[in-house]
Amino acid sequence: MKTTVSIKYLFLTILAIGLASCQESLEERCQRELAEYTKKNCPAYVDRFTVQDSVTYEPDTRTIHYYYTLSGNADNIDNLQGARNILINQLRNTTFLKAYKDDGFSFSYTYYSKSTGKILVEHTFTEADYKR
Repeated sequence: MKTTVSIKYLFLTILAIGLASCQESLEERCQRELAEYTKKNCPAYVDRFTVQDSVTYEPDTRTIHYYYTLSGNADNIDNLQGARNILINQLRNTTFLKAYKDDGFSFSYTYYSKSTGKILVEHTFTEADYKR
């Protein structure tokens, strides 16, 4: 009987520790998942002119930040004039970011020139932008 009680308490203790360790905040999960995604998948070719370099989470501003490099015909600031509208529409219609949008995260997109290494365009969208 004493052994059964000890095993029962041991099981409950292990269960409690296991459940407590599974409590990860949305911010912690975001940072971990984006680091894993970048490590496994980047650089990733979006199309023949666009490479996704990385995706990061910036905890101070609660921002998911996408970094891209543009080459060829896309490596021209004149071709990016409508980028803001395209990006905000994609963000509004993206369902896989729903949990982050519902929690008010910001989203930032930075596009670098492959030829110069300089930033061609950068856009950041807050909850006020994508919930309109």
